[in-house]
Amino acid sequence: MLRFLVLVALTWGLASTVFAQRVLPVDRIVAVVGKDVVTMTELQMRVAAAERELKRQGTALPDRKVLERQVLEQLILQQAQLRLAKDTGIQVDDVQLDRAIDRIAENNRMSTPEFRRRLERDGVAFEQFREEVRDQILLSRVREREVDNKIQVSESEIDLYLGEKNATAAAREEYEVAHILVRVPEQANPDQISAARGRIEKVRAEAQAGADFAKLAASYSDGPNALRGGALGWRGEDRLPELFTSALKGMKQGEVSEILRSPAGFHVLKLLGRRGAVTAAAGGPQVVQTHARHILVKTNEAVSEDDARRRLLDLRERMTRGGADFAELARLHSEDGTAARGGDLGWLYPGDTVPDFERVMDGLQPGEISPPVHSPFGWHLIQVMERRKADVSADRLRLSARQVLRERKSEEAYQEWLRQLRDQTYVELRLEER
Repeated sequence: MLRFLVLVALTWGLASTVFAQRVLPVDRIVAVVGKDVVTMTELQMRVAAAERELKRQGTALPDRKVLERQVLEQLILQQAQLRLAKDTGIQVDDVQLDRAIDRIAENNRMSTPEFRRRLERDGVAFEQFREEVRDQILLSRVREREVDNKIQVSESEIDLYLGEKNATAAAREEYEVAHILVRVPEQANPDQISAARGRIEKVRAEAQAGADFAKLAASYSDGPNALRGGALGWRGEDRLPELFTSALKGMKQGEVSEILRSPAGFHVLKLLGRRGAVTAAAGGPQVVQTHARHILVKTNEAVSEDDARRRLLDLRERMTRGGADFAELARLHSEDGTAARGGDLGWLYPGDTVPDFERVMDGLQPGEISPPVHSPFGWHLIQVMERRKADVSADRLRLSARQVLRERKSEEAYQEWLRQLRDQTYVELRLEER
């Protein structure tokens, strides 16, 4: 995955709780998490945001009490991670935070003072918003230090991956997947394992009987995508754990997988779609490189999918009919780390970008500007500047393989780390004390 695109997830990765909230009086404590607490006020704001997001996706809402428990568990995990950040000295200083706020304001086509007035007009205290942004940056840094930086990929794993890729490249596919995870404690006793298995068996039976999989995920899943209906989006085989790809290869669209077991717990998958993937050249002496640039608009609670698409259509019109400069518009409007370079992504090898992006890019002629393109990061306009043939060195192949394997391991390792953190954190639940 292109490193520049990975960076865009940071600023508006914040929980979709902040834009239309009201500041509520302090309420009772619903959970004690180590030295910290979760209040009913926090919980209800997050539940309201989750309900808005599920409605936006067209997902049937779970029972209110079920949703409260799901959201509370996410808040507990967030508090545990933030406490770890504090205890280990991870900080986000005010200069870094101010820059992040400035980028958010720019992304909403406002100056920072205008953005602040907009928040306060909508009932969101600006200091509350700042702290939400700070928390999300901290969470990103905790994951990077505790998980991503510790992932190891051996030379033998790279050899095996390259060998398999050369042997099966023509048959590689992408899958659109939804996922439900039921966590199992790290040192679970037989009763706990049995309870978790019973829970996942119930979920799978309901899914096979035709229940809404997205609603089941929002009701029962312990995964990070639970409140998005468990949706993982389109993923190539390289971006899924081997446990998942092995199951998906034998499934038909619409089918629900058998129960899968990993160190994190029990999983059930639903295959929503499959398609042939863009084949990255892992072998052969040469590949075609593409020099491209893009403009990215991200979606969030303030910017809908339609808003982002319309914004890009307007920019495309200004370039194709009005002669506006792509680089200048990218500097003004792109929500990506490449904005300062006019959206320039440099020379790209096959496989450097996500499949949805690469598929459209590969169909463009030099100088041509794409229509709005959707990817996991938002909506893009893409322009191909030029192409060339380039040798693929053995070092380049091995570096790419190492990056793919690290990404494949990352999410699974993160889930395992969250499980361990949750097990090690003192939690006292008080939600039922109505």
